[in-house]
Amino acid sequence: MVSKDPVATPFDQAAMDVVELGNRLLDEDGSADLWEVASGLLAGAIQFWLFSRQPCDDPFCESCAEVSTAERRLRKLVEEARQLAEDSDYYASPHDMNAGSA
Repeated sequence: MVSKDPVATPFDQAAMDVVELGNRLLDEDGSADLWEVASGLLAGAIQFWLFSRQPCDDPFCESCAEVSTAERRLRKLVEEARQLAEDSDYYASPHDMNAGSA
């Protein structure tokens, strides 16, 4: 169990908990595939994110307009995932095929 940081936002705590869970799963099973664990964590996060973005029962609700269809929810999910990825310390790697060299 990850200890709660009293100053961490729920967003930060959730992110830290997921990283800790991934590390724990890899530590517990030395033969676990890193990519498989990461994809499993992502699959669970996507399910929870989609669940949290379900529109209400009013088809004309302005608050739900941006998530009022499956396509709109997917578009929001991809936009958010892109931004989070680009903000990550791990987005670019010195080993990327397009990484420059001096």
